Amino acid sequence: MSIGKITAAAIQAMKNGPRIAALTAYDFPMTQLLDAAGIPLILVGDSLGMVVLGYSDTTRVTLAEMEHHVRAAARAKPRALLAADMPFQSYQTPAQALDTARRLVAAGAEAVKAEGGRAILPQVRAILADGIPFLGHLGMLPQSVLEEKGYHVKGKTDIERANLLADAQALAQAGSFALVLELVTPPVAREITQTIPIPTIGIGAGPDCDGEILVVTDLLGTSPGDVPRHVKKNWRFGEQMRAAAVEWRESVASRPANR
Repeated sequence: MSIGKITAAAIQAMKNGPRIAALTAYDFPMTQLLDAAGIPLILVGDSLGMVVLGYSDTTRVTLAEMEHHVRAAARAKPRALLAADMPFQSYQTPAQALDTARRLVAAGAEAVKAEGGRAILPQVRAILADGIPFLGHLGMLPQSVLEEKGYHVKGKTDIERANLLADAQALAQAGSFALVLELVTPPVAREITQTIPIPTIGIGAGPDCDGEILVVTDLLGTSPGDVPRHVKKNWRFGEQMRAAAVEWRESVASRPANR
């Protein structure tokens, strides 16, 4: 990997190189830390709705909130490629998708991500025609959680497998530089990875993708609630932070009052 700025083209070229280790970030200090750790792809994900803003799912995240967090992350000026999620219902038409992508780029994003395959190809093409790199997302689509009544592994049936393969090929042919596969069965994720010419970045999709992405608070053990099963190891920093706060509180409370 070159020592210069990492671009979407550089991430795409990693299809035949080192596996891609990607993480989310939502603010200036975390982006700075992840960049110093050599993470090549940092995503300002709409997962911030759940792990930062306290929403029940990602569908409540607004474009204004995404812009706010992208600006914060971009101030770190990372060497990593900084991508941003397009929030729920912000890319329903090609014109709206292009406006949303432009706003995120104006906030500091260097690429955008949206959920879906052939159903959003007109939107994807409009974004790419404007020169904005596009990161695909297939499999379990968090923005569809209300419609699908929960989070479900995809690729279990022949129809799901065929649709995932067709969607992946369509996104690759349209010009996406990489593709996130979330909660896709490992055999189907492997088949997609072997079929398309762009990198696949898995999350709960088995060991055979070209890379993996995690929500950074899941990795660090600071997420509210349970950690997903696909997080094999986390660092439990939430427990250390709580212990530090307790120690601080007790040290202050034990001091004699100056009365």
